[in-house]
Amino acid sequence: MIAVISPAKTLDYDTPLPVDTRTHPRLAGDAQTLAAAAAKLGAEALGSLMRISPALATLNAERFRDFADAPERPAMFAFAGDVYSGLDAYTLDEAQVAFAQDHLRMLSGLYGLLRPLDAMRPYRLEMGTRWAPGGTKLTEWWGDRIATLLEEDVAAEGSGTVLNLASQEYWHAVKGRLPADIRVIAVDFREGDRFVSFHAKKARGLMARWLVEHRVTDTDAMRGFDADGYAYDAAASSADQWTFRR
Repeated sequence: MIAVISPAKTLDYDTPLPVDTRTHPRLAGDAQTLAAAAAKLGAEALGSLMRISPALATLNAERFRDFADAPERPAMFAFAGDVYSGLDAYTLDEAQVAFAQDHLRMLSGLYGLLRPLDAMRPYRLEMGTRWAPGGTKLTEWWGDRIATLLEEDVAAEGSGTVLNLASQEYWHAVKGRLPADIRVIAVDFREGDRFVSFHAKKARGLMARWLVEHRVTDTDAMRGFDADGYAYDAAASSADQWTFRR
């Protein structure tokens, strides 16, 4: 099984890294194309597109402008935020990091699809951005490339299953583009009967962590996820739509 999570807007390029290994993003050429196009927009246009403050717009305009010379960091340790606080990658041991490299993927507006150890440069470009070189939407610009790469990863891993822990915004880049023989399991996290975005984001990271920490290869075994008080709700679940409550 391969779990798919969203990236994060918040980045961490300062905390000392627990590993030295890095891999090369497989869609790095596409990332460079997007960065070069975004660099031509300038801070004001970026701020309007992303609905961010002038300070953040200036920061990201500079990131795109200097993209080729920016520092690199393994993606799993570069992203911060709610999902990644649940994942808590810095406390994974070497064997667990290796398992994550084979069983965890991060969707990305700029890089398409990242493995945990793929070296990425700092950026901000949400998948839902209504802009792309020569087009109107980033998801349209990516087309089938992300789904095709994920399909190859699922084939190499061997289970034929994707555990969708990504947000709707990011899953939209894959939805409807995978072949029918790949099983996709969506997961809904609830606080009692309520959906609470903050808790759901952290829970997605916690489930990715649980998968990696326990090195789960049996899809059904994931129903045993019990971190932070969550439990599988069989009555509210179907074969490919799982609900966990606490």
